[in-house]
Order: sequence, then structure tokens, then C-alpha cells
Amino acid sequence: MQAIKPLAKSTVRSGADSDLGGFGALFDLRAAGYQDPILVAATDGVGTKLKVAITAGRHETVGIDLVAMCVNDLVVQGAEPLFFLDYFATGKLEVEQGRQIISGIAEGCRQAGCALIGGETAEMPGMYGSGDYDLAGFSVGAAERGRLLDGTGCKAGDVLIGLASSGVHSNGFSLVRRVVEKAGLDYGDAAPFAPGQTLGEALLTPTRIYVKSCLAAIRAGHVKALAHITGGGFWENIPRVLPDDLAAELDVAALPLPPVFRWLAETGGVGAAEMARTFNCGVGMVVVVPAEQAGDAVAIFGQHGEEARIIGRLVSRASGGESSGEPVRMSNLDAAWALD
Repeated sequence: MQAIKPLAKSTVRSGADSDLGGFGALFDLRAAGYQDPILVAATDGVGTKLKVAITAGRHETVGIDLVAMCVNDLVVQGAEPLFFLDYFATGKLEVEQGRQIISGIAEGCRQAGCALIGGETAEMPGMYGSGDYDLAGFSVGAAERGRLLDGTGCKAGDVLIGLASSGVHSNGFSLVRRVVEKAGLDYGDAAPFAPGQTLGEALLTPTRIYVKSCLAAIRAGHVKALAHITGGGFWENIPRVLPDDLAAELDVAALPLPPVFRWLAETGGVGAAEMARTFNCGVGMVVVVPAEQAGDAVAIFGQHGEEARIIGRLVSRASGGESSGEPVRMSNLDAAWALD
């Protein structure tokens, strides 16, 4: 607890002023500047990426992943993440391992602008093997009533902006681990796709947190909808934020496949369609904006450190010839990525 308190203290923000260690944590919405807020909650984990961290003996970044998976799901609804709680379970607590994990969680909270106000560390001998652990997180955000994003304002002709991912993020690692095994590599070996890094270091690059850049674009009035590209890739996540009568038409020429994904595809024998369904393939967030505001939106994202580019547009779901009715259209993807 004494090692964790200063880490939590470093994440304090307006509205969060309770001490860590009580039976419950408090948050003052009025002190955070809200008048008539709607609360939005999200919970998630890191998945089997933890197996890579455990095998590689590197635990300093998975806490960032944990926060990212929750807060990115909040901001897509137009909510500002306010606070975060974690659950860390292990067979026997290894203090340095735990400190690295919680340090990562605190860093993720700082990147997202939310407070780490509590959590639970559980020792469960017999449940977890030596060195094994699991992580889960829970975050709450808020938006003023009437300002949530629900995609209802989207229309044909709106532009899709893609925000670059930092790598694989935190989805698809069961497949990643199978590819690594098939390649006969250890996580301490040189990464075939990232010069100067070990395979473990490269694969453990933490999930990018898009909160501050997306909030800036939302507050500027540019954003109609946001889709966090996690499990299910483009095919499943973009339709979640669109009205039923609209489809996303993606320009595959604007979606070059980054080296880590090309290595996974070619080494694992994974086709283009399956890659786009399993991984983010270089785009961690998709933003829907009015066509006339696309340039301004790209500029705002750039000012906040994002690599942003136009990757497509919205069209009527009834149009598109053979693609008619499909919610996501990526013509000639196999040829563009040259995987099949």
C-alpha cells in the first residue's frame, strides 16, 4: 500500500480528493465542473497480452493497456474519464512486479486525465501459478446532458478519419502467441519487424490512449461519432456507432499495413479479411466528421500528437453494387495488402 499511494497521488484531479485505503472512494462531480452530468462506465481487461508480459518478464506497460481499454471506450461516447479502479489478482504478491504494474496504471491515468482512486490487490494461492496474475479495470466518465455521442447525426458524405495505433494494442494476442510459437521465436529474440527491439518489447508497446485528442476535437464541435477499433477490427466496431442505413466505405490505399501486422499475416498465414477482423491494422480509432470540417479536425488531432488521416466516407447502405447492405466496405483489400 505504501508503494502504491504516491503513484495514485500523482493522478489526482479536480473532484478526486479522497485518500487511498478507505472502504470506498469518493468523487465530487460538481468540483470537476459538471452541472447536469450523465455518467458513463466501462470495464475491461488486458487479455492474453498478459501472457506475453509474464513470459517476457516485462510488466511496466500492461497497466497502461488496462487503462486504455476502458477510457478509450468512454471517450467514444463523448465522455471525459474521471476516475479509475483496478483489480490485480495473483497467487503470491511479488512487490516489484506489483509496483511496475500499478506504476503503468498510474501512467495510463495521467495520459487520460483521470484519477486512480482505488483498487483491489488479491492474493489467491492455488488459483494462479507462480508469477501469474490477472488485471481488470473499471472507469467512470461523464458528459453534460445532451452532449453524448450516439451517431444519430451521421449522414452519407461524412468523412472518416483514422487515428494511428501504436501497435497491436490489446486484442488478438491468442493469435499473436500462436504466430510467435510457429515462428520458433522467444520474446527475448530480436523483433523481425522492429529493429533495435526484442520481440517482447515490440509486442508489449502499450495501447494508445486517445482521450485528450478526441475530447479536444469533440469540444471543437467536429465529431459526430467515434469507434474504438478493438476485437472485431474494422468489420465489427465501426458499425456499432452508425445508424442502420449507413455504411463505412474505407479507402484501402489510405490503410497501409504496418510492419508488425504484415509480419503476423505473412508468418501466420492470415488473410487480409481476417486481419481486418482480428486486429486494428494500424488504426486504433475511427472518427466521423462532417466533410467540410475534415481538414480542421485532422489539424486538431495533429496538434494533440495524433497521426491522423482521412481513410474513407459514409455512404448509403443501399448503394454499392455487390457491396450493397454491407456495413463496412473495403474493396480490393487483398491486392492492397498483397497478402493472398
